[in-house]
Amino acid sequence: MPIHRSTETIRPTQSEFGQIAYDVMDCVYAIHTDFGRFFDEAVYKRELADRMSGMELELPVTVTHGTFSKLYKLDVLAHKRGILEFKAAESIVSRHRGQTLNYLLLFDLPHGKVINVRPESVGDEFVNCHARLDELKSPAIETANFAPSVAGAAFFHDQLLAMIHDWGSGLETGLYEEALTHFLGGEEQVLLPVPVMGAKGHLHDQKMRLLAPDVAFKLTAFPSRQEAFENHARHLLQHTNLKAIHWANLTHHHVTFTTIR
Repeated sequence: MPIHRSTETIRPTQSEFGQIAYDVMDCVYAIHTDFGRFFDEAVYKRELADRMSGMELELPVTVTHGTFSKLYKLDVLAHKRGILEFKAAESIVSRHRGQTLNYLLLFDLPHGKVINVRPESVGDEFVNCHARLDELKSPAIETANFAPSVAGAAFFHDQLLAMIHDWGSGLETGLYEEALTHFLGGEEQVLLPVPVMGAKGHLHDQKMRLLAPDVAFKLTAFPSRQEAFENHARHLLQHTNLKAIHWANLTHHHVTFTTIR
């Protein structure tokens, strides 16, 4: 099995999770009042587990595909029914929501919450995910603007789809990118310096992930506005010696392969 969880979970109704979240936040507010806002997130989640029963901390889940293996550790699983991600940041941002969504899919749960303990008043947001990984293993594939003749295209297309058929298409893009890098020989072989050229010549060497000496690859998960990314990618090509970028945009039910030249 490609997803190895350390515990079984129970999918709650929205009202059940709502009650769990209410009780948790009541306790988090009390902890924040006692401890203030300047500790690491680990302090708050561990104190929560000491004050409330049913809180499991730092639960491992491993994602595998062939020789690739990636270990994640979930902050808090509440009563086996809800996910709590603790942060100590200026504000809750899209990356935090994405991490929580990733854990919801990995633990097959519909509801979670991001809790930020750094502000003067505790910040929190619900994150919901009604999709399940088993439903995301056969997304629609679009290749109209993909160039199979460009170096690395077959590997990029076939390996990415193999992982999607194994895991599903909704996990964080960094996971698929890390796995592709592994199968290409590791970061020493893939994450390489590319010269950036300006009006007066060489400006800087910037590391990029390469499928071939002059072909990069990129994964995104844009729900819309893909044209803006493509426009900026073309500017990148104009100022490097790269000939092409193989790009895949992954959403829950759709994967688009594009070769930008």
